[in-house]
Amino acid sequence: MAAAAPPLPKRRTIPSDLTIVHEVAAARPVDEVGIAQRAASFTTRSIKGDAKRWGLDMVVRMTDLTTLEGQDTPGKVRALCRKGLRPDPGNPEVPSVGAICVYPTFVRVAAEELAGSDVGIASVATGFPSGQVPLQVKLDDTAFAVAEGATEIDMVIDRGAFLSGDYGRVYDEIVAIREACGDAHLKVILETGELGTLDNVRRASVLAMAAGADFIKTSTGKIPRAASMPVTLVMLEAIRDYYLHTGRRVGMKPAGGISKAKLALHYLVMVNETLGAEWLTPELFRFGASSLLNDVLMQIRRQQTGAYQSDLYFTVD
Repeated sequence: MAAAAPPLPKRRTIPSDLTIVHEVAAARPVDEVGIAQRAASFTTRSIKGDAKRWGLDMVVRMTDLTTLEGQDTPGKVRALCRKGLRPDPGNPEVPSVGAICVYPTFVRVAAEELAGSDVGIASVATGFPSGQVPLQVKLDDTAFAVAEGATEIDMVIDRGAFLSGDYGRVYDEIVAIREACGDAHLKVILETGELGTLDNVRRASVLAMAAGADFIKTSTGKIPRAASMPVTLVMLEAIRDYYLHTGRRVGMKPAGGISKAKLALHYLVMVNETLGAEWLTPELFRFGASSLLNDVLMQIRRQQTGAYQSDLYFTVD
């Protein structure tokens, strides 16, 4: 039986505790030209040898292997969990992934398959992917997933409320869902492709962090405009500024559109040069990109053997 959801929070007309939002998000607009140029600069870095192998292993450890389809079955989820535990069964040196991400109804299946491992059990919730359901439904959805065994919750913000300027409502919902998560980590999905501007991306990032997000995440993967390096850089800079204001480290998860190992390594360079080596850990950075994993596995095989492997040697998720 799912745990009882916490009571709805008292509604605030003006969220008076959002001082940091006004100081950080509203004070300085995003320089879109500068962001685009700096993001592009990270793709010019050349990573080779031991550094490349370390980076490829880290990308595996940072991957949230995901299945979020209407045709998902318990068997499909179990197979995905087995791949997450041993991404390349022929190479025991390849680490496990960061987490398996599924719908709430499959959390128990994943929890049984991953029992005793360090792989996280992530679940989307709160009316994913639209977020257009009543708050009580979002709270029940979250509480159910946690009761089934989820260690991480990926929630979506109400983009309609945000774009209408009702920041207090968005803030209140995140606060309430953070409470419903209990000990589970909360990743807040902004769906940046629907926010319109980089200023909005920065504002939503700080709003989510101020409300208690453990991670901020770009996208649901359900619309064409998913993660991009400029959008991710804006979010990373918001995380940096928030950390300098509060001393609290918040994680980052770009999701969707990252399918090649080379691009993933460029993302790691961007994280290192924006936030520092402290963020180069699965505890503070994840990729929501299941299609990425096989390309990384092929690159690892090449590093070890000197020859490219066909993708036919790896399972299709």
